[in-house]
Order: sequence, then structure tokens, then C-alpha cells
Amino acid sequence: MRTLVAIHTLVRCATSQRFRPVPLSLVPKSVPKRQWVDTPLSVSISLPLVVTYEAVDAWAALADGTRRAIFKRLAGGPLAVGELAHGLPVSRPAVSQHLKVLKCAGLVADRAVGTRRVYQLNPKGIQELRAELDVFWAKAFDAYKLIADEGGQDG
Repeated sequence: MRTLVAIHTLVRCATSQRFRPVPLSLVPKSVPKRQWVDTPLSVSISLPLVVTYEAVDAWAALADGTRRAIFKRLAGGPLAVGELAHGLPVSRPAVSQHLKVLKCAGLVADRAVGTRRVYQLNPKGIQELRAELDVFWAKAFDAYKLIADEGGQDG
């Protein structure tokens, strides 16, 4: 995980009464950090940087239980976010975020229907998953056949 280190603190601008960033190097050394860190006039120094929406592997997207539940529901046919969220232990905005991850992974497609977005499984994404599984199973069956043939020759 990468860490984003803040190099600015926020101070109230005298003219506009808004906060503006100021380099930490301009904060007087005589002022103890306790007086300016995590006060209304400042920001914490170091926060973890989480990249939420980047290209996601389809298997990694399905590793999350909530996303798998959404994926299974969409297997029954296209649904809107509200319909997907019904019965799930997460909020509607959280379902939207999970759908965005599934969409980035190529597993889900969406279309506008009036003011709503309706989501459905993306056949191309499922085909890619199936192709990966087929390679895995072909290798597993070849290995099994090799072992079975060797066992049959011993007897």
C-alpha cells in the first residue's frame, strides 16, 4: 500500500476566511506540532492512499462476497441498483461502488433506462472467465489422464 504524505497544512486566509494550503515549511518551528496538527486549521500529516477504481482483475473483483452476491443476482437478469440493493447488508451507494468495480473488471455492463441505470452481466467478461477456467481444467484433466494411464500400466 502506498502512503500519501501531506506537505501542506490548511490555514484560514485572513481576507476570505477560507482555508488554503500552506507548505509545512512555512509553519514556524516555534509552534509545537500539537498546536497545528489535527486542529480546525490543519490536516493530518500522513494518510494511506487507497486507489479505488483502477483496472481490476475479474477474479479479484469476484473475491469480495458482496460483489459475488451482486454478480449472482445479475445472473437472473438485468436489475437496477435499488433492486440489487434490496436484501443486501450494504447501502445503495455501496452497491453502486461495487457495481463500478465489477464494471471496471469487465463483468458488468449498464444502460440508461429513463432516470435509472440498469445493470446486466457482460457476456464478453464471462467468456473471458470461462476461457481461463477452461485452460485450468484442461491442464488438470491432462494431468489426471497421465496419472491414470501410468497407474493402469503398473498393474
